[in-house]
Amino acid sequence: MKKHLNTLYVTTQGSYLSKEGETVTVKVDGEIRLRIPVHTISGIVCFGNVSCSPFLMGFCAENNVALSFLTEHGRFLARVQGPVSGNVLLRREQYRKADDPAFSAGVAKFILTGKIANCRAVLHRAMRDHSDKINEQEMRAAVLRLNHQLDFFNKDYSLDFLRGIEGDSAHIYFNVFDDLIVAQKGAFRFDERNRRPPLDNVNCLLSFIYTLLMHDVRSALETVGLDPAVGFLHRDRPGRPGLALDLMEEFRPFIADRLALSLINLQQVQDKGFRKMDSGAVLMNDDTRKTVLVAYQERKQEEIAHPFLGEKVMIGILFHIQALLMARYLRGDLDGYPPFIWK
Repeated sequence: MKKHLNTLYVTTQGSYLSKEGETVTVKVDGEIRLRIPVHTISGIVCFGNVSCSPFLMGFCAENNVALSFLTEHGRFLARVQGPVSGNVLLRREQYRKADDPAFSAGVAKFILTGKIANCRAVLHRAMRDHSDKINEQEMRAAVLRLNHQLDFFNKDYSLDFLRGIEGDSAHIYFNVFDDLIVAQKGAFRFDERNRRPPLDNVNCLLSFIYTLLMHDVRSALETVGLDPAVGFLHRDRPGRPGLALDLMEEFRPFIADRLALSLINLQQVQDKGFRKMDSGAVLMNDDTRKTVLVAYQERKQEEIAHPFLGEKVMIGILFHIQALLMARYLRGDLDGYPPFIWK
């Protein structure tokens, strides 16, 4: 499982990836820049003008190494996938249960419990660490409102109602998100969540980290044999990885949002690393992108106590653990899906 911590990110334009024996080789202008054994990585993410040999694509598929292609600025384009892994009976059970509205609503309750509880934890941590720099009264009010949202999950509701709870909770959380930014306030102001394209530096940073998170969650689901496209909270839509989006929800606040805030507040990213296009879209430059990639990889190496397993694990393993727990729940081995809740 430890290989799930490691992802190879290739950002140098004009790079060419190929297979040499049991290794992945990265060449730039015909010169070898890197050799890495395939068994040490779980994924390769290529940004922009990066090409791969057909033999490497097949090699990655055979070794369950997720190979994804993104634009230079982080928009997903495609991924290479080999034969479907896992027990076909598990996927058939996933499809059957996804067609059951009551079961889907039950899974959505578990997922949203994790998401909202982790949003609340992010606000609690801010009050602890930056009480002298934030509006504590507004923060406490937001926490109380999120507590009220969690109370709804004590009863059974339809998926549409639960989506309404999710929307209200996101509004509460992001309404005070700007207060969590305690440095570089002029350059990193957050008014609202926007994407496709992101219209400010903060949203650009969040969207990029969400893309990295999606790659890891999707790979974890495929590894345990689940279909990332068939979700419960996020319903079927062509081209949308519904189950990966479901599982991402509990990780967005804890991993992505906290990482973005740390990068801004510690001034590891700065305004000069972003530029606004004529269309209004905001993009980050190559150096900033590399800074974010390194920080994300380092965050995955940190250890945390898993609330359900009761033992310390590295953050990079959490995606695989939660995918396994989801598979066990769908098989009927668990009475419910235990979301990851940060404490």
